[in-house]
Amino acid sequence: MQTKIYVAGNYVKTGNILNVYNPFDQSIVAQTFYGSHENLEEAVSKAISVQEVLKELPSWKKYNILSDIAAGISSKKDHFTEILCRESGKPWKYAAGEVNRAIQTFIVAAEESKRLPKEYIDIDWTEAGKGKEGFVRYFPVGLVAGISPFNFPLNLAVHKIAPAIAAGCPIILKPSSNTPLSTLELAKIIGKTELPQGAVSIIPMDRITGNLLVTDDRFKLLTFTGSPEVGWKMKNDAGKKKVILELGGNAGVIVSVSANIDHAVQRCVTGGFAYSGQVCIHTQRIYVEESVFTEFTGKFVEKVKALKYGDPIDPQTDISVMIDEQNAIRVQEWIGEAVENGAELIYGGKRNGTYIKPAILTRTKPEMKVCAMEVFGPVVTLEKFKSFPDVVSAVNQGRYGLQAGVFTDSINEMNYAFNHLDVGGVIINDVPTFRVDHMPYGGVKDSGLGREGVKYAIRDMLEARILVKNK
Repeated sequence: MQTKIYVAGNYVKTGNILNVYNPFDQSIVAQTFYGSHENLEEAVSKAISVQEVLKELPSWKKYNILSDIAAGISSKKDHFTEILCRESGKPWKYAAGEVNRAIQTFIVAAEESKRLPKEYIDIDWTEAGKGKEGFVRYFPVGLVAGISPFNFPLNLAVHKIAPAIAAGCPIILKPSSNTPLSTLELAKIIGKTELPQGAVSIIPMDRITGNLLVTDDRFKLLTFTGSPEVGWKMKNDAGKKKVILELGGNAGVIVSVSANIDHAVQRCVTGGFAYSGQVCIHTQRIYVEESVFTEFTGKFVEKVKALKYGDPIDPQTDISVMIDEQNAIRVQEWIGEAVENGAELIYGGKRNGTYIKPAILTRTKPEMKVCAMEVFGPVVTLEKFKSFPDVVSAVNQGRYGLQAGVFTDSINEMNYAFNHLDVGGVIINDVPTFRVDHMPYGGVKDSGLGREGVKYAIRDMLEARILVKNK
């Protein structure tokens, strides 16, 4: 099967074939194509030519376009789910959840397109402003460059495309070369709407061509989801354009003595091992109050042992493979390094090809890679704590600050966590892996710059302009 790329409203083939492999069995899912420099230039020229049309699109029309895309995905839920399973190795239950979230993201964007920001300002706060008033209107920033990752290939791409449409900005999206098929399938739905041709292009690209999204000054905003090393370099290379970065982390969870332990265990198993931990807000470091540590650990290990490994296409599969063997080997090495330096491997950690058996470590040290770095794999560390302020400090240690989870029934602990955790989001009585698509999402420190979440992404895609006039 061949899947064409989407360039300036046209579905095209190129001479540079991109084979997409199923990480579970290494079979070829489909062939698509890398876009060339000429394809990108065509997309940019067409996008710029429709900027004024997009800027003048009325809210009702943008609402209808976004709603039609949501309905189009909804009519093919199982088809999109199967594509995600096969291109990414994501178990069916999580792939289906991603498809539902993509639908919801377009629905939210449709609603937000009806309430773009605007302001009235009294200018006469000073004597110089006597008799004047101001109107602030927000205009589309211009051409957007979007770069999306492999782990949520549909919904994280949608988090760039849907706000751009709502804001009235053209967008060129580069999907991951590992997982481009779901977004190219989305292009077939976008192409049937009343959106002007050229408003959206979806083009897999090699690194050299893709880097033009970063360096070309015709792009006015770059939105990137991926690794910190790549993201911060892009920011340095991006010139004068606005930049939004969502760069992941090593999310911490605190389980207080007042928590519902059974609930905390169940949620931490899901947060730690959904999609083999290949989630930016994967539950990586779990800190449990010492008086309930033994109880939590015993129940946690039993739940992890019960996870079913298998083909991602099987609805009963809980955990499957990682995206490729290179990353599986890396995770295995990190586990080995931790054990060699004194950590205890309570369960799992063995590798078979691209599969890593869910790993639980304890007696780790903060400087170990499984604690200090983003493991992006099925690895969780369990550690005791005595003092709530001390454990908050432990969660804050290091380079990342995306989200954190706190299981507690104490109002004081909730407030302390919210006021002192150095992260972009604090989730109470759930794991940091929790996200719904209209909330502001992003982090501090090496976890990124700016916020996603539809309304917040739209704001970044708009520029304020004030009109001052006499009353």
